[in-house]
Amino acid sequence: MKASSTKETKTESNTSQGEILHISGPVVKARLPNARMFDLVRVGKLNLIGEIIEIEGEVATIQVYEETDGLYPGEPVLSTGSLLSVELGPGLLSSIYDGIQRPLESIRKAKGDFITRGVSLPGLDRKKKWKFKPLLKKGDTVGPGTPIGTVEDFIELKILAPPHMKKGKLESIKAGEFNVEEEVAVVSGQSIHLMERWPVRKARPSKKKFHPEIPLITGQRVIDTFYPLLKGGTACVPGPFGSGKTVIQHQLAKWADADIIVYVGCGERGNEMSDVLEELPKLTDPKSGKPLMHRTVLIANTSNMPVAAREASIYTGITIAEYFRDQGLNVALLADSTSRWAEAMREISGRLREMPSEEGYPAHLSSRLSEFYERAGHYETLGCGHGTISVIGAVSPPGGDFSEPVVQATLRITKVFWGLDANLAYSRHFPAINWLTSYSLYSDDEWWAKADSKFPENRKLATELLEREAELKEIVRLVGFESLPDEDKLVMKAAKLIREKFLQQSAFDPLDTYTKPEKQAQMLGAIVKYYESFKGALESGKKFDEVESVQKG
Repeated sequence: MKASSTKETKTESNTSQGEILHISGPVVKARLPNARMFDLVRVGKLNLIGEIIEIEGEVATIQVYEETDGLYPGEPVLSTGSLLSVELGPGLLSSIYDGIQRPLESIRKAKGDFITRGVSLPGLDRKKKWKFKPLLKKGDTVGPGTPIGTVEDFIELKILAPPHMKKGKLESIKAGEFNVEEEVAVVSGQSIHLMERWPVRKARPSKKKFHPEIPLITGQRVIDTFYPLLKGGTACVPGPFGSGKTVIQHQLAKWADADIIVYVGCGERGNEMSDVLEELPKLTDPKSGKPLMHRTVLIANTSNMPVAAREASIYTGITIAEYFRDQGLNVALLADSTSRWAEAMREISGRLREMPSEEGYPAHLSSRLSEFYERAGHYETLGCGHGTISVIGAVSPPGGDFSEPVVQATLRITKVFWGLDANLAYSRHFPAINWLTSYSLYSDDEWWAKADSKFPENRKLATELLEREAELKEIVRLVGFESLPDEDKLVMKAAKLIREKFLQQSAFDPLDTYTKPEKQAQMLGAIVKYYESFKGALESGKKFDEVESVQKG
C-alpha cells in the first residue's frame, strides 16, 4: 500500500487540472495552475492532445494537435506533466505515423479509415515480442549510449543505454523475448527497456560533431557531379508547382547512400501523400533486394490535417533520425515541404496575435528553421562510433518566387541549393535542377580524385561550358547559330551534350535511373575528351563543319 500511495502522490504532483477559457481554431486558452512550457495536455471531454506554448499567470495557451470543433469554454484541461515525446525502439522501421507519432495503420484497424479525435495509441506495439541478445555481462560498466544488446528489426538494431542514464555497473541482464516495456537490464538500480522516450524539441546528445567529408551518393548525375551533398550535410530544394520536388525526393529515398530513410510529408496534398504510401511499400531496395519500407519510417501529415500537428511533424522526424544516428548509421531525412511547416507556424502565430514579420511569418521563423537544420551533421555518438543525418528540405514558394522568406531563410542555413526550374520540367528535362542557379558549398574533390584524378578538372570545364552556353544563347537569338565563330559553335555543341546526355536522366529507365560514381566520371570524361579533340582539330586549321562531318561519318 505504501508503494502505491507514493506512486500516486508522485503522479499528482506532475499533473494539474484546469478549464478552457477561450478557443480560436487550434489555439486554446485555459486556466491551468502550475503549468510548464511545452507540457503535453489533454483538452476537453474528448481528451484532445495539445501542447502549452505560452503562459501568462495561471492562463496557459495551448496549441491543439487535433480539430477543436465542438469544444466549449468550461471543459476540463489536464496537464500530463510531460513533454511532447516520441517512443524510440524496435518497431519504428516500416511504420507510418502522423505528425505526433500516432501509428496510422493501427488506428485504421481499430477505428476505420479516418482518425477519430482523441484517439491515443502508442507509437510502438506493446504486444509484439522481440528476441533480445545481450552484448554485455553482469559487472560490466555501462554509460549513456552504451550498446547492451541487439534485436532483429529488419536490421540488427542495438539497444542502447538511455542518454540521460548515469554511468554504473550492470547488475543484471536477461536474454530472451520481451516486449518494448519489459525490463531487460538493470544498471546501478536504473532499469533499461527495449524502448525509450525522448522529447522532440530537444536534440539528442553526442560526443562530438564533425565537418561532413564523404559524399551522399544519390546516383543522380546532376547532384553527385555538380552539386554534391555530403553525409551529414543540409540541402534546400525549392521549386514551383509541377517542377518535380516530390519526384526528386522519391529518387533520393530509393537511391541515396543512406542506411535509413525518414520521410516527412509535412502538409502535402493528400493525393501526393497517398501516392507515397502506396508506392514506397512496392519499391525494392536496390541494395538488399528487400522492400524499401524495411529501412524507411514515414511521417504522414497532409494539408487537411490540423496545422499544429504539421508543426510538430518535423521535430518528430528529426528525433527519430537522431535515434538511428545514435546506432552509428547514416540517415537521410527528407522533408516535403518546410513551406507548409512555416505556414503552420504563421497561422499559430497569427492566432497568438504575435507581431508578424515579412509576409506575415513569425519573427522566429529563421531561428526555428536553424534549430531543425542544425540537428543534421556528422557525429561521434555516445557509444556506437560515428553516425550522420543528412537533411534535404523541399520548399514550395508561391509562384516559384525564390526571394520569399522561407526560401531565403533556408538558404542562409543550408549549404546546398538545388533550384528547380518549371521551364525545364515542362520541356521534359528531369531532374529539373537549374545548373545556372544551383550551387553546393561542400568540396568533394579529394574523394572524387581517388576515383578519377582528372575529375575535378573535368567538372570545372563542364561548368564553364554550361555558363558560356547561356551567354551565347542571347547572341544566337539575334544572329543565328551559323554566324558564330567555330570556337563558340563547339562550346554550344559540347554544352548540349552535357545537358542532354549527362544532366538529363530518366527515372523510369532501369539503366539510367541510377549511375554509379565511377560511371559518372567516365561519362563526363568522355564528353570532355570529345570537346578537347574537336578543339584540337579546330586549332590545327580545320573548319567546324569539316570536323563535325568526319565525326558523324
